[in-house]
Amino acid sequence: MVLTFVAMEAVAWATHKYVLHGFMWFLHKSHHTRHQHTFELNDLFFAYYGMLAMLFFIFGESPLDYRFWIGAGITLYGVAYFLIHDVFIHRRIKLFGKTSNKYLRALNIAHKVHHKVNQRDGSESFGMLWVAPRYFQSASKSIRKQKQINRGSLLN
Repeated sequence: MVLTFVAMEAVAWATHKYVLHGFMWFLHKSHHTRHQHTFELNDLFFAYYGMLAMLFFIFGESPLDYRFWIGAGITLYGVAYFLIHDVFIHRRIKLFGKTSNKYLRALNIAHKVHHKVNQRDGSESFGMLWVAPRYFQSASKSIRKQKQINRGSLLN
């Protein structure tokens, strides 16, 4: 289950870069466009992974074998994706405010860099949980600046 969860980051990265920003861009571009609706065509990919996990559960259920645990790993990754990507980053549900956690701030910055490009080509940072080291520097600067603002010591 843990191995599948970790492997899903590589699967998600490759799918995002080569499928979503490739031949399935016609569905994914809804995610790179500002809109006021709750759902977007891009959400169909969530349903795809849900069906995939469900099949692993069904075929690995009796007797309980490795396929069941693969389905569990995919499901856990889906839960993490929903909480981090949809709730924390895109604020589809307003639960979290600004964070001073360096990793979460770096993750948010990397995702914003990804969304700077509203076209199929030219984007970067395709992962969901793995963050390139350069974004940690930006996150540290952002956190320091926020702390200075909160203390009222930023002179501008």
